[in-house]
Amino acid sequence: MSPSAADDQVVATLQELVAIPSVGGTEAEVEIQHHLAGRLSDLGLEVDLWPIDVDALRAHPDYPGDEAPRSEAYGLVATNRPGAVVETILQGHADVVPVGDPLPWRSPPFTPVLQGGSLVGRGTCDMKGGIAAILGAVAATRDRHHDLPAFAVHLVIGEEDGGLGAFATLQRGHTGNSCVIPEPTSLRAVTANAGSLTFRIDVPGEATHGSTRYAGSSALDSYLGIHLALGALERRRNAGPEDLVADLQIPYPLSVGRVRAGDWPSSVPDLLVAEGRYGLRIDEEPAAARAELEAAVQEAADQDLYLRDHPPRVTWPGGQYRGGRLPAGHGLLGRVGAAHEAVTGVSVGPERGAPWGSDLRLYAGAGIPTLHYGPGDVCLAHGPNESVPITEVLTATRVLTQLLG
Repeated sequence: MSPSAADDQVVATLQELVAIPSVGGTEAEVEIQHHLAGRLSDLGLEVDLWPIDVDALRAHPDYPGDEAPRSEAYGLVATNRPGAVVETILQGHADVVPVGDPLPWRSPPFTPVLQGGSLVGRGTCDMKGGIAAILGAVAATRDRHHDLPAFAVHLVIGEEDGGLGAFATLQRGHTGNSCVIPEPTSLRAVTANAGSLTFRIDVPGEATHGSTRYAGSSALDSYLGIHLALGALERRRNAGPEDLVADLQIPYPLSVGRVRAGDWPSSVPDLLVAEGRYGLRIDEEPAAARAELEAAVQEAADQDLYLRDHPPRVTWPGGQYRGGRLPAGHGLLGRVGAAHEAVTGVSVGPERGAPWGSDLRLYAGAGIPTLHYGPGDVCLAHGPNESVPITEVLTATRVLTQLLG
């Protein structure tokens, strides 16, 4: 296949993947795994596609958590030399986040559209552009599969809400000497992720008629002090960040993403539920971070006339991401840097960390040295008109091809 035809195929693959609305927990999340299994088989790899026993995984003491309800889920691994020790894993997640408000989208989110050299659509950046690059690299080496060092492709679901797909893959025994995850890094090498925890705060109140609000206690009013305390906690935790994330504006963000209160306009709300995301340091123990947030909430409650006798409750549902990093001095960074320079003619630049959680920490925790290198700007992920530059997808394809040998 000519280089231009191969490039066209990578773009067509990306369009094909984006058109499958694989939102976490939906039937399309299952559909895309079967679709990808067929693609990998057609590319000459030995495929392991298996149904994940989600209930059994949830009973495991190290289960990373989840937020999307699932009655069915599949794992997917493909290898070029079954039984051989895998030198390089290329890993990607096929699940995407929901569309959100459709009004800001300039085109239907699951109808991929080329605009100004980029492909627009939900999942283009996070991270179907990376998966298209993986498939393109496998296609480029198809005639040499059995002559190459053993490699594997791990395609997972559930990354966006905890990492159950990666956890299931590792529990099944799939492993290797190194792993590259082409998450959106703008073609830079990201060797560490800060962690993140999902939290929920239940703030009580006392309901009464809105015309006699003084006879009750508004959960919304009480929450305002807690919200200010969370902001102060974020500022404290971002003083003196670790070197790999020191250039980030907020290395360890703390954000409240959803607030629900009240059930009737003329009633004082007797419950407010705030849910959010709590950033961890790369090497921080989650238990210590949880205790720090819980103490901040309690301190704020102690200053509130109602909450001091009716304390709020903090729980930790959903995704629980530890931090993770590539071991210092590991050769994988040099391999990726050399491949990038061979393809682009320029240095990949210094290694850096990222403030978002990912499957990196699960692979690193399993003793598999892992880093991120992939197409797209993470700032465009999860938002309306998500997009990825086609040139970056094609560059990533060529770099991953170099890594496979």
